[in-house]
Amino acid sequence: MTAVERLTLQNFRSYPALDLMIEGRLVALCGENGAGKTNLLEALSLFAPGRGLRRADLSEMVRQPGDGGFAVSIGLADDGARLGIGLEPPDAEGRRARLARIDGAPAGSALAFSDYVRLVWLTPDLDGLFRGAAGDRRRFLDRLVLAVDPGHGTRSNALEKALRSRNRILDESPHQQRWLDAVEREIAELGVAVAAARAETVARLSAIIAQTADETSPFPQADIALEGEIDALVATLPALDAEDRYRELLREMRPRDKAAGRTLTGPQASDLAVRHAAKDIPAGQGSTGEQKALLIGLVLAHARLVATMSELPPLVLLDEVAAHLDPRRRAALYATLAELGCQVWMTGADPALFGDLPDGAQRLLVTPGEVRPVS
Repeated sequence: MTAVERLTLQNFRSYPALDLMIEGRLVALCGENGAGKTNLLEALSLFAPGRGLRRADLSEMVRQPGDGGFAVSIGLADDGARLGIGLEPPDAEGRRARLARIDGAPAGSALAFSDYVRLVWLTPDLDGLFRGAAGDRRRFLDRLVLAVDPGHGTRSNALEKALRSRNRILDESPHQQRWLDAVEREIAELGVAVAAARAETVARLSAIIAQTADETSPFPQADIALEGEIDALVATLPALDAEDRYRELLREMRPRDKAAGRTLTGPQASDLAVRHAAKDIPAGQGSTGEQKALLIGLVLAHARLVATMSELPPLVLLDEVAAHLDPRRRAALYATLAELGCQVWMTGADPALFGDLPDGAQRLLVTPGEVRPVS
């Protein structure tokens, strides 16, 4: 099991300094709102590709007042590896370098951490996922993909850059056919690769959900599927044929996209469709409690998928996950987490929420700038 046994912070968010030893597989962080519980989860999330669970810039994580930099490091129990990430204080010209280290040696980026640790998380911001905008579900889906395919972020970023280039050419130089042909070829290759990675993750996640289906579970089974023009191409055509057809679509849609000011067809317009399987209704039509239970079930299935595909049971970060669960679902959640085989970090304002945690769980009280065992 991948587990953090030590977390060290320096000038990170609300923490001037922290050196925290971890002993439990289930870690419960209790404390008042604003005490700094989520800051600890965010610090851990920085060891995943991307921008962390708050999607914040590193500069926003620097403690104020401070020297303008911060450092976060974790020690892993399995192999004793020490991973570090941070931001250097600004130089004379105000520039701050991002740092990533493994056992003290420089690492190219957070992608290198994927050989040591994978992360899965659930935050209150996702509570409205099923009723929200398609873009929110795409970001959620891409986070699922990143946990099993760390290179997905690089491809997605390259696709966004190519799309911006095409939009700019259509706006400023629409008659530059050779430029458009070149950028559309790149978009087609990257777009099909992004769509294929999403499709593979959805298929594998669906299989895990089916394998672990339990009609008595308080976390209902979700049916998930991709919806989008490019997703349909990837599902029905070989990759090279899908790329050719996507290029044709981009060429055909140049006048429409120029008028719209953006590229309307592609993975950037896809959606993740989620249904409540037992009721056969869209997830967004379920009650607030049903939607939360569906979302928890999806995240737990994803944790199992990550463990299966990467052979690294992920760290699972659950921010305020128990606050709106009834006692039955809360007890079932803790029992499931205990069987998951992962280290799980949870936050909650009320220590009583964690009363049903099994023996061996570690309960910590968080106050501003300090963490200590619950007395």
